[in-house]
Amino acid sequence: MLKQVKSSRIQLVVVFFLALLGRDFGQGPLTNVGTTAAPFLEVGVGAEAIGMGGAYVALARDVTGLYWNPGGISRVQQPQGLFERTTWLADIGFNFFGVVVPLPQRGVLGFFINAMSVPYSPVRTVGYPQGTGEEFDATSFATGLSYGMNLTDRFSIGFNLKYIQERIWHEKASSFGLDVGTLYDTGLEGLTLGAAITNFGPSLQLSGSDLIIYEDVDPTIDGNNDRIMGTFMTDKWPLPLNMQFGIAYDLLDSKTSRITWALDALHPINNTESINTGVEINLMHILTARVGYKALFQQDTEEGLTLGAGLRYKLFGQSTILVDFAFADFGRMGNVNRYSVRMNF
Repeated sequence: MLKQVKSSRIQLVVVFFLALLGRDFGQGPLTNVGTTAAPFLEVGVGAEAIGMGGAYVALARDVTGLYWNPGGISRVQQPQGLFERTTWLADIGFNFFGVVVPLPQRGVLGFFINAMSVPYSPVRTVGYPQGTGEEFDATSFATGLSYGMNLTDRFSIGFNLKYIQERIWHEKASSFGLDVGTLYDTGLEGLTLGAAITNFGPSLQLSGSDLIIYEDVDPTIDGNNDRIMGTFMTDKWPLPLNMQFGIAYDLLDSKTSRITWALDALHPINNTESINTGVEINLMHILTARVGYKALFQQDTEEGLTLGAGLRYKLFGQSTILVDFAFADFGRMGNVNRYSVRMNF
């Protein structure tokens, strides 16, 4: 009888959660793809999370919470570090480093930096279609501080404050962003809810020497200065603001194995709503296998199936190292293999 009551309560939570996410997933003739700046902020972090299709807002109870849900880092009991280096699509490089440190009775403090770089390419113009002999590159990075704390034994909250900069050749734009996340243990065994609002902040606007022009303000007048310095004014582009709600449930949790299912719903400002979902199987707290699907019901996307695996190895004392791998399918653009290393000190 007790199991039936618990099952009914879990079903009610799931139904309420899905209803809360909104209606009309993936519907509507138009999307806002390509209307925000700093798209590198939308690249997920941690092969463990990627292997589960990015359904990680309710599971990020470790250093990966620096990206997915800063409220989750409040559950960290010992210092942790994460490093990831990935060759992204089109040979773009993506790197992430993060560390969290618990403060006695004062929450958890974190630091992170993620960066994306585009390889050098020749500068081409109308007059020199084969190249001018110059080369340009582009970089984007974000760095920030995080803080998470447990308000109660079940409810946690956290914040990221980050500095964001994008540069292409001699132009650059910068801004600040704020992430807010919460994590809630429902009290139902194995059921956790999470929510996060990410990339809230002022818009980006490019400026730099590449925008300088010299113009004759009045060509009808002879003898005037025909090289008046001016600059092009670029448009402002908003950060990729996103609201993400997640649910995670342990379908099985024993001494030797655990099976966890997770589902996230996303509401970005630059695309239609979508759902990420994934399953993780953990054996002996050593080996892990994952499968997921990303961007379900999203109108303009090439993302889809994800797969992953992980290995946990005890080094000495309480220190452990976790090595994770993830495969992500990007349809016509190919696929991306992700590797990340996490340390518990």
